[in-house]
Amino acid sequence: MSALKPGETVRTYADAWNEPDEGKRLALLEMAWAEAGVYVDPTVELSGRQALSDHIGAVQAKRPGARIVLTSGTDEHHGLLRFHWRLDLPDGSQGAESIDFGMLDQDGRLSRIVGFFGAPPVTD
Repeated sequence: MSALKPGETVRTYADAWNEPDEGKRLALLEMAWAEAGVYVDPTVELSGRQALSDHIGAVQAKRPGARIVLTSGTDEHHGLLRFHWRLDLPDGSQGAESIDFGMLDQDGRLSRIVGFFGAPPVTD
């Protein structure tokens, strides 16, 4: 069982996205991510802790030195949560801000994340 509160779980998850060492990244994910957790964003859908770690490693390889920065706290109710984040690039510029929605399992780990990149679309 995760001893983390929802906000700590999200911070640990974000730390995993910033960790280049696979062993350390997996240790962070073990604290924050359910073994069979599902991750979905506009570019990928995957399941499992190892698959997420591998995906994070691939993203890091494409954007060396980029870091995920949380730009909000964690809003949580009924085992559901949301938070905002931004990609900071190594040259000091900032990428688009994005939002993730998630679910916590009975142990308090993330069991699903659905990410949306960029600002919300304008109304029709």
